[in-house]
Amino acid sequence: MNIKYKGFTLIEVMIVVVIIGILAAIAYPSYTRYVAQSTRAEGLSALMRLANLQEQYYLDNRKYTTDLSELIGADPYITEHGNYSVTSSGTSSFTLKAVAQGIQASRDSSCTPLTITDTGAKGPSAECWK
Repeated sequence: MNIKYKGFTLIEVMIVVVIIGILAAIAYPSYTRYVAQSTRAEGLSALMRLANLQEQYYLDNRKYTTDLSELIGADPYITEHGNYSVTSSGTSSFTLKAVAQGIQASRDSSCTPLTITDTGAKGPSAECWK
């Protein structure tokens, strides 16, 4: 009499576990880069918005403001999800600086702080603004 057992052998299960581990090791760093980049977009958006408000303020007052509460109601301006704090410096020209807060500061350390000036110069690198 032939008895057939149904199921997987230990070797088959271990091969599947190894394959899943390899896929996870490849996917996780890509996922964390994607999350950091998508969160960085919040800081970039805030900088562009405040740069436009600074230009409007300059047209009305012939100078830039260092007090962002005159533009948006808060100084420093904290982005909607709290990932960036934005400050301004200078009245004859301006530099807006977005500094990563909380987990974003450690997750995206190569692209902090993000800056933009009245001439449109962006920092720290073009790669951070993609």
